[in-house]
Amino acid sequence: MTIKDWPEDERPREKLLERGAGALSDAELLAIFLRTGIPGKSAVDLARDLLASFGGIAGLLAADRRRFCDGKGLGSAKYAQLQAVLELSRRYLLTRISDQDVLTSPEATRDYLKMRLYGSPHEIFACLFLDNRHRIIRFEELFRGTIDGASVHPREVLRRVLETNAAAVIFAHNHPSGVAEPSQADLCITQRLKDMLALIDVRVLDHIIVGDGEGTSFAERGLL
Repeated sequence: MTIKDWPEDERPREKLLERGAGALSDAELLAIFLRTGIPGKSAVDLARDLLASFGGIAGLLAADRRRFCDGKGLGSAKYAQLQAVLELSRRYLLTRISDQDVLTSPEATRDYLKMRLYGSPHEIFACLFLDNRHRIIRFEELFRGTIDGASVHPREVLRRVLETNAAAVIFAHNHPSGVAEPSQADLCITQRLKDMLALIDVRVLDHIIVGDGEGTSFAERGLL
């Protein structure tokens, strides 16, 4: 039985239009993206298989091109479509915070950073450079490391702060393990960067660790 043979209120597309996207499971949302199944499997069945194979939606979205295209019913065209969807999502989240004080929209800021960093198999240390009204000048990935950690070079951070003429910064990095608790190394490098930037009157507003769930804010924990 294909999806077209299902009761109308159980078909993913019709269900979305009737109840909203939030009412759909990961498999149903992915089925809408896939559009068609393969012989012997509906799009929803195929979506369930793919999610199981990739370890869930996060694993699928983070897969590189080779691994993604090896999945049944996938290929370069689907990979390009998915990357376009992800980039549109990132740009949408960026527009929500780009013209306003990021401190007035902490949830949107955290959502944006999670969209940029979550799911990477390696640690990425990134920075939001802000003007004197705490509006975003730019976002940059500054350092990439192994799964054990990123090597952060304070001199390079200082150089980019001066080049962007930032008045404040928000640091962020991901923990590939999904556990967003700060390590002693995280605390030490944050304090070192804070002390260094204070010499040129640049404030470190926060350091956010991206992992499973909402992540961890140093500012909210009183760690800055």
